Amino acid sequence: MSDEPAADPDGSSADGSPDGPSGDRPDDGVDGPSGGPDDDGPLDDESITEGSLLRPLFRLAWPIVVIQLLQVTYNIVDTLYLGRLSAEAVGAISLAFPLIFLLIAVAGGFTTAGAILVAQYTGADGDGSAGLVAGQTIFTVSVLSVLIGIGGYFYTRPALEILPSDADTAATVIPLAADYMEVIFAGIPLMFGFFVFSALMRGYGDTRTPMAVMFISVLLNVLLDPFFIFGFDGNPLFQWLAAVPGVAALDPVALEATLLSATGITGIGIQGAALATILSRGVATAIGIWILFGTGYGPDVTLGHLAPDLDFIRDIFRLGLPSSVEQTTSALAMITLTAMIVTFSPPVVAAYGLGNRLISLVFLPAMGLGRAIDTMVGQNLGADRADRAAKAVKFAATTGAGVMFLVAVVAVAFTEPIVGAFLGDVPDAPATIGHAVDYVRIRSVEFAFIGVSQVILGAFRGAGNTKTAMVISIVTLWVGRVASVAYLVFVADWGETGVWVGMALGNVLGAAVGVAWFSRGTWTERYIDDPDPGVDPVGDD
Repeated sequence: MSDEPAADPDGSSADGSPDGPSGDRPDDGVDGPSGGPDDDGPLDDESITEGSLLRPLFRLAWPIVVIQLLQVTYNIVDTLYLGRLSAEAVGAISLAFPLIFLLIAVAGGFTTAGAILVAQYTGADGDGSAGLVAGQTIFTVSVLSVLIGIGGYFYTRPALEILPSDADTAATVIPLAADYMEVIFAGIPLMFGFFVFSALMRGYGDTRTPMAVMFISVLLNVLLDPFFIFGFDGNPLFQWLAAVPGVAALDPVALEATLLSATGITGIGIQGAALATILSRGVATAIGIWILFGTGYGPDVTLGHLAPDLDFIRDIFRLGLPSSVEQTTSALAMITLTAMIVTFSPPVVAAYGLGNRLISLVFLPAMGLGRAIDTMVGQNLGADRADRAAKAVKFAATTGAGVMFLVAVVAVAFTEPIVGAFLGDVPDAPATIGHAVDYVRIRSVEFAFIGVSQVILGAFRGAGNTKTAMVISIVTLWVGRVASVAYLVFVADWGETGVWVGMALGNVLGAAVGVAWFSRGTWTERYIDDPDPGVDPVGDD
C-alpha cells in the first residue's frame, strides 16, 4: 500500500464497455482473436485471456496510473494551497489522513471483493453474475459508507485527543486536523460512490472510463480549492496569475481586492480544502452511477440487482473481510506511525506529511501494474488460464522493478527543487524542506521493491487469495515498518532519521515475503464456480 493513498480504499482497482463480455464488440487493438489495431475502446475478455501479454497489461495499467495520479492530485493540490496558508495546515492533513483511512478501510475491502468477483465472472463469460455482483457491491458499500460517515464524524476529536502530541503540535496542528476530518467524514458516502464505480469497472476490464470521470472530478477540485480555502483574501491563485505574461496586464491582485471588498468572502481555510474534495468526489460519483445504470458500459447491472441477495453478499463478505482487515490494519499501522511522529516538532511532522505525498506519486507505476495484474489474474483464472496468469505476474513484476529503479534515480536527483515547490514563504519552511529532502532520498532505496510487492499483492487478490495478501501486508507494515521505526527512534535513538530509515524497510521485507509465497504456486485456483452465462440470477425482478 502507498504511504498516503489518495483516500482510495480499493486495495487492488477498476474497469467498463458497451457490450457484455460475450456480445459482439468492435476490435480492441490488442493482439489476439479480436484483431483491430486502431480501436481505443475498452478491453474485452478475449484481449485479456488470449494473445499478447504486453498490450492488455499496458492498456489496463496506464489508465490506472493516470487515475491514481489524479487521486494523488487531490492531495497535491490541497498541499500546494495549504502550504501557502501555513506549515501547520500541511501537518494537519498528514495527521488527518491515517484516521480517515482507518474507517474508510472498513468498507474498502468490499470494493476489492467486488472487483475480484466481477473479473472472474467476466473471464468465465458469466455477465449476468457479474452484473449481480456489481449491484450487491454497490448496495453493501453504500450502507457501510453511511454508517462510517456518521461514526467518523463523532469519533474525530476523541481520536485526535489520545495522540501523544508534542505541545506545539497539540496546540497548532491537531485542531486543524479535526476541522478537516469532520468535513471529510460528513461526505464519505459521496467519496465511496466513485471508489465502487472504479473498482467494478476495472474488474470488468475497462480502466479508461473511470479515468475520464476522475479527470472531471480533479479539474473541479483544482478550480474550487483556492476559493474555498482563501476566498478573495490572500488567494495565491491571483498572485500566480499576476506572474503570467498577458494576464498580468489585467492586474489580478487588484481584481482580488475588488472582489473581496464587494463580497467579503475570505474562505474557510483547511475546511475549504475538505469541502472542495467532497463536492468534487460527489460529481464523480453521480457520473459513475449514471454510467453503470444508464449506459451500456461496464457489467450488465440493473436497479433490480440492488435488491439484497444473501448468497452474493456472503461471497462479498468472505472475500472482502480479509481485504478489509488488511486495509484496517494498514490504517492502524499508519496511525501508530503518526503517534510516533507527533512526538517530534512541527517541522518534522510537516516533512513526514509532505514526503508521504511525494512518495505517493512514486507508487503510481507500481500501483498501476498491481491493479492491472489484479484484473488479468482474475479474468485468466476465470477462463481456466492459470498458466497465462502466472506469466503475466512474472512479466509485470520484472517490469515494475525496472521502472521503479529509474523513478528512484530521478527522485534522488531532483528531490530538493520538487520538495521546495510545495511550501511558500511560511514559518518553519526551511526546516521542513530539509527534513523532507532527507526522507525522500532515504526512501528511494525501496522503490524497486515497491514495484515487485505491488504486483505480487495484486496477483493474490485477483486470484481471490485475499487472506494471503492480508498477511503479506501486515508483515510489511507492522514488522517491516512500525517495529523498525519504533526500534530505531526509541531504542537506537536515531531521531527523525530512524523514522525515514524504518519506513524504507517495509516494502523490502514485503517483496521478499511475497515472492517466496508466490513461488509456492498455491494461488492458481479460481474463487468462483462455473456460472451460467444465459441465466441472470435476479431475473426480471
